Amino acid sequence: MHAFDVLGDPVRRRILELLAGGELTSGAVTEVIRAEFGISQPAVSQHLRVLRDSGFASVRAEGTRRLYAVEPAPLREVDAWLEPFRRFWSQRLDALATELARGKRARRTESLSDIDGDET
Repeated sequence: MHAFDVLGDPVRRRILELLAGGELTSGAVTEVIRAEFGISQPAVSQHLRVLRDSGFASVRAEGTRRLYAVEPAPLREVDAWLEPFRRFWSQRLDALATELARGKRARRTESLSDIDGDET
């Protein structure tokens, strides 16, 4: 299965988002996904299997529990594929960063003038 076929499914993307925070048991993943998407435990297990079989997630046994974690290699491949497209948004992100810095600077200047104004 191609990486974008795996990532094209919103349930699998959400599972990866959950796992990005650290290892989770299959039960913890299932609980969140069932609440958010209203799908059955076997359906969640199928999504976990797809993530595991495609290399996006790994699983390890700890007693009777199964702990899932993100595997970074396929995500690096996706990142590499996206590289030629970054120019389309990097300039906009740079512009946003500039505007945020200007706003922060303006607020800081206003705060200082408020403090100076209180002392007079």
